Amino acid sequence: MNLDRHSRRNWYLSGLLAATTAVAISPAGIAHAEVSPETRYILNTLSFLYHGMLVLFMATGFSMLEGGLVRSKSVSTILLKNISLVAIAAIGFYLTGYNLMFADVDGGLIGRFGPWKPDDSAALAGDYSVGAASASIFMYQTLFAVTAASIISGAVAERIRLWPFFIFVFCMATFLYPIQGAWGWGGGWLKELGFIDFAGGTHVHGAAGAAALVGVIVLGPRRGRFNEDGSARNLPASSLPLATIGTMILWLGWLGFNGGSQGSMASAADVIAIANVYTNTIMATCGGIVTAIIFLRFYNNRIDLTTVLNGALAGLVSITAGPDTPTILNSILIGGVGAFLMIVTTYLLLWARIDDVIGAVPVHLSCGLWGTLAVVFSNEQADIGIQALGFASVFAFMAICSAAVWITLRFTMRLRLSQGEEAIGIDKVETGALAYPEFETKSPSVNN
Repeated sequence: MNLDRHSRRNWYLSGLLAATTAVAISPAGIAHAEVSPETRYILNTLSFLYHGMLVLFMATGFSMLEGGLVRSKSVSTILLKNISLVAIAAIGFYLTGYNLMFADVDGGLIGRFGPWKPDDSAALAGDYSVGAASASIFMYQTLFAVTAASIISGAVAERIRLWPFFIFVFCMATFLYPIQGAWGWGGGWLKELGFIDFAGGTHVHGAAGAAALVGVIVLGPRRGRFNEDGSARNLPASSLPLATIGTMILWLGWLGFNGGSQGSMASAADVIAIANVYTNTIMATCGGIVTAIIFLRFYNNRIDLTTVLNGALAGLVSITAGPDTPTILNSILIGGVGAFLMIVTTYLLLWARIDDVIGAVPVHLSCGLWGTLAVVFSNEQADIGIQALGFASVFAFMAICSAAVWITLRFTMRLRLSQGEEAIGIDKVETGALAYPEFETKSPSVNN
């Protein structure tokens, strides 16, 4: 047979494909295709590292979202807060947070104190039963603690001073977040009862939402946010394009947040589960966006971009507690209901004259509660009473303990800016650097 070079290459490739297919469908091929314990260990480690990078990218999303929604005179400080809290939270979680959350909890309330130490001696000796490299697990869990702290940043923006905020972040990552996380994720009493929180609808979003709610109440609203009659004034965002970019980055990073929580990528079943989690996460977000659009269209005939952005985040939070079991239609509905609850909660906060700059409480607290309860609609192992008990317990713990921290900071150091400092802007007071110096005016007001 006379074949030119191109034809011979195609013929060889076709033969190789046929041989590979024959091996794959034969019983012998199936036997040889099984993954070894070491390969499972490697795949699981790569999963934690890859998904952890996506979760770290969420810090960029929070920075852009918050930087876009605050006023232009506060952007520099909000960016400084978001990069600094990553470092502060990570160090605090290393010093004792990880061990409090995961070490020797054994059905109780907390683990043990002390810094985390890597231990890969078993794997190096050929025992891969641990499942993944210890540092990959530590990194992934650390970035969840960072995410919880990031949620609080935007709620208390534009009037809290930097050092009190940094101290709260350290307390959050070192003690508050790990203790309640130990109850469900660390093998504590909630886990023993059968509480289900796949990726943090309660332990991350609900917990951070509770801390944020207490924080904005203790701080009080920004000056000029409400009129004398109690009606809310719109304080213009610095950059809606920036806020939109931040939301879409969070949407991407959330795939690592939810997908990596599968905890394994070492079998076909694991990969299928991760694919389902990805898909449900995306579709719940779509449900939140569409619901926000429809509600706004019929409520006031105008579609507000910031509300639609929070509708997307509401869908993401709502699916986080149980993204592994719903159908696509259920995911859309879960995200849609979450967006509706977010909008209602936003109006309730404004009625109560509670100033949450970016809507962290409506998005993370309300939708964290809804998503935790919604698990029962698709997961037969979930019990509505236990789900409600779990969320209520975490909320009560976080509300009481974060209130103690916030109030202590208020009485031991100056927690928020003075009236004059708030008028000229926190950037001039705390950082000395303006994100948009070309927009500075000689007569600053509360609206610039």
